[in-house]
Parts: sequence; structure tokens; C-alpha cells
Amino acid sequence: MSDNKKAAVLASFAADSLALGAHWIYDVEEIVNRFGRVTTLEKPGSDSYHPRRDKGEFTHYGDQMLVLLTSVAERKAFDLENFSRRWRQLFEDYDGYVDGATKKTLGYYAKGKTAENAGSHTGDFAGAARMAPLVGLYGDDADRLAEVARAQARMTHDDPNTLDTAEFFARVTAAVLKGESPRAAVERLAASEAFEMTPVAMWVEEGLKSGNEESVAAIGKFGRACETPQVFPGVIHLIAKYETDLREALIQAVMGGGDSAARGSMTGMVLAAHLGMDAIPREWTDGMKKIREILSLLDRIVG
Repeated sequence: MSDNKKAAVLASFAADSLALGAHWIYDVEEIVNRFGRVTTLEKPGSDSYHPRRDKGEFTHYGDQMLVLLTSVAERKAFDLENFSRRWRQLFEDYDGYVDGATKKTLGYYAKGKTAENAGSHTGDFAGAARMAPLVGLYGDDADRLAEVARAQARMTHDDPNTLDTAEFFARVTAAVLKGESPRAAVERLAASEAFEMTPVAMWVEEGLKSGNEESVAAIGKFGRACETPQVFPGVIHLIAKYETDLREALIQAVMGGGDSAARGSMTGMVLAAHLGMDAIPREWTDGMKKIREILSLLDRIVG
């Protein structure tokens, strides 16, 4: 299980880095025209949302995920106050994109709110999608993983859909680490008492029904924007359709356009928990600028 925990975290970072060049390009034909089929790490254009980033770096999601990994490695636990402090420090002189949820949360901190209640009410999927570092420490404890996944999301995205999303994929990943297939875990948990009467069950059904559709078209049907109701079914589609092919799943996540970083990070976490290290293309991990730092931090939390 230890190697697959590490793989889940690495794949989430790799997915974010793979998405960087085309992130938030909503016109899928433009992605093809600029990059072709995105199979390698790409440098974003000067007209992108990440003009100061280079090939092998991360979007603002990946940068926050690294803050979470650093905090967890330092404390050997999820410590909300430590994560909050490090997260705010990241944005003190940040030269990357600052999204709406971040601006709102920082504004609430400035008004005297705390890590417990400063989260924006933004319903973006990204608040859940950065959770992978928690798998490294809590992947063998589904209840605790679900609890801390919700807590880290709530710090910036205090929205019921985002919080349920964090818990759902935490429980899916924990089940996969214990040997259940991703699709089986998704179906079982969506039908469980905790989720059967929530939007999660509907999004799972939508994603599974699209299995025979071409992925870019399916993602476009669900929506390419950042909001959880649009991203969630696309993640389910990718997990189910490419259950044994992480590489293709993450390529399709990028080619689907829009918020490909959040879509890919969650997909990569779940599939790598199933398939392990060998499923992650070495050129992606080797090409990440901070791979040595990430591996060192992972060694501190995964036995």
C-alpha cells in the first residue's frame, strides 16, 4: 500500500503539471492547434493565466497542494492552523494566478476570521482536488482521510458540494488502496447511505453513463468550467473509462479543456492508488521542477 500511496500523491502533482500549458483554455480546438495532443509537459503561453510559469512547474492548485504536503510532512498530521499559516504565506508575494476563492478567503482573514471560518462560499472543485498529500498519511483510514479532506477544502471552499466531493473521493481512494477497483468503489459509495440522496450520486451516474462517449465530447457535455457540478462527472468518466490506463486518462483530462488541472489531479490520485508507480510516465515526474522536494517530503510521511 505504501508505494500506491506515494503514487496517488505523485500522480496528482503530475496531472497538474501536465495541465499547466493548456490550463483554462476552453476552446479544445485551440489546444490542438497550439500543442497538438498533450502528452508531455508544456510551457504556458504569455497570454495564459500562468504566464510566469515554466514547463514542469505547477498551476496555483499544484502550488497549494505542495503547501499541504509540506505542512503534513512537518507535523506528521493534518494541522489546520499550520496549513492555514503556510497557505497565507504562499500568497504574500505570489507571482502566479490568484483565483476568486483565494481572494475571498484572504479577505475574510483580513477581517479577523480564522482557519475554521474564513473559507469562501465558492463551489469550485479545486478545493477538493488538492487533497492528495493527505492520502500519503491517512490512506489506510477512510474515516480520518474523509474528515481531513473536508477540513482542508473548507479552509478555502466552504461549500456543501465541494466538501461532499472531498469526502467522496477520499473514501474512494481509501477503498482503492485496500484493493477495490476504482469503478466498483465509485458505484458502491455513490449508493451508500452517506451519498445516495446527494448530488454526488447524480454526478456519478452521469459520469458512468458516458463511458462509451469520446472523452473530450463527454467533458464538454458536462461543462469545462471550475464549478463542482461540471468537473465531477468528467472525473468519473475518466476514472471509469481509463481504469487501467492512467496516462491516457490524464491526457484526456487536458484535451478536455477548461479546468483540466483540477479534473486531472483528482483522476490521477484515484487511478494511481489503483495502478501504482509504474503507471505514471517517468518523463512527467522527472520533468517536474520540484520532484526532489516532493519525493523527500513523501518519504517523511509514507512508511
